[in-house]
Amino acid sequence: MKIVLAGPRGFCAGVNMAIESLERALAAFGAPVYVYHEIVHNRHVVDGFRRRGAVFVESIAEVPTGGCLMYSAHGVSPAVREAARQRGLRVIDATCPLVRKVHWEAQRFAAAGFTIVLIGHRGHDEVVGTLGEAPDQMRLVETPDDVEALDVPDPDKVAYLTQTTLSVDDANQIVERIRHRFPRAVGSAKEDICYATQNRQEAVKTLLAENDVVLVVGSHNSSNSNRLVEVAREQHRPAHLVDDEQELELDWFTDDDNVLVTAGASAPEELVSECVAWLQRHFQATVEERSLRNEHVEFPLPPELRQSHR
Repeated sequence: MKIVLAGPRGFCAGVNMAIESLERALAAFGAPVYVYHEIVHNRHVVDGFRRRGAVFVESIAEVPTGGCLMYSAHGVSPAVREAARQRGLRVIDATCPLVRKVHWEAQRFAAAGFTIVLIGHRGHDEVVGTLGEAPDQMRLVETPDDVEALDVPDPDKVAYLTQTTLSVDDANQIVERIRHRFPRAVGSAKEDICYATQNRQEAVKTLLAENDVVLVVGSHNSSNSNRLVEVAREQHRPAHLVDDEQELELDWFTDDDNVLVTAGASAPEELVSECVAWLQRHFQATVEERSLRNEHVEFPLPPELRQSHR
């Protein structure tokens, strides 16, 4: 067996920022620090923080008055921000700047009177937060067919935005359908799908031809990890999403396979290393690193934490 480690993989700048933010908040303010939704979509990361005193909540009402609350990397709606303000919470906003950009675009289009078509997955934390920016003016679509069912007050005043962790190809198909149905539709000046999501998908696409099986390390509620699996399967390669080595199955692999290993943007590198070691133990695999591009993006910590560490 030969293992090909795809690069880039694993943590993106937004995840790094969110994780460091929660680590610093626990150190600065002590436990408990409440987090609205999972800080990132990775079971191991969340469980680790839970053991250290982070409390993950689905409602602001779960946070005691005056408590310390962090918004996850996925962002929140204005209604959540207002509820936190009314409860007098100490808020630390760890929203990924790329998600925040989509929120700003939603505000801008809504103020200009557009109907906003949001391309995304219903119920995803990021989508819920974005929809909250202009609930009366936004329409969620998940497939090209959803576009055909749209009812908008003015077909000449339609804008579109996308969830940051979508499949690039799938999103482009939906955008094409939007533009076909609404020829005057406008989008963001800069693409909404984040650089890390695009880079990880591009690496899988580029390396697929020389590999037989794809292994994606990431949690099952991670949108960008699931998209990596879909990218591989669309090219008729068997692909498996695992949280860690405990979920690996021997019958997924043979001694002669070339196995492409990658990781979603919220998966720690140590989990990748553990899966590689498992394959080496069972199949005497060799390992080759193949990186298509280097990522040097860094996002600043939230202002609340920068101020506390002067």
